Amino acid sequence: MSEIATFGAGCFWGIEAAFQQVPGVIETAVGYSGGETTNPTYKDVCTDETGHAEVVQVTFDPSKVSYEQLLDVFWKVHDPTQVNRQGPDFGSQYRTAIFFHSPEQEAAAKKSREALEASGKLKRLIATEITPAGTFYRAEEYHQKYLQKRGVASCHF
Repeated sequence: MSEIATFGAGCFWGIEAAFQQVPGVIETAVGYSGGETTNPTYKDVCTDETGHAEVVQVTFDPSKVSYEQLLDVFWKVHDPTQVNRQGPDFGSQYRTAIFFHSPEQEAAAKKSREALEASGKLKRLIATEITPAGTFYRAEEYHQKYLQKRGVASCHF
């Protein structure tokens, strides 16, 4: 039986590529979540007016990889202290976000964020929002597995 996790951590291409490397991840899809516009396009989301974040939806086998392990990957692949930006990309669509699908995911995400804050590894406060998962709108096909299709291992993060 599989589960779904949804993360926003800047440009979705690099985040998707990172999660594709995790044993136990069955499938990834990039898209948009957390906004008000129905069926947004990439062009719509780039206006910074839809409220959506670029996200990766991760389908995983919890018998092979835990949600907590996915959270560890999430924290490592971006700067969670940045507000509405990652690297050269800026706008609310690049915000750091965890969209939880169950009370267990919510609790794990909050516990993980608190542990990272308490660790002293970061010089600023974590800006990551932890909110209920809403509708996931799959991005256009050319965005799916974008880096893999181009033979590139990672983005700028």
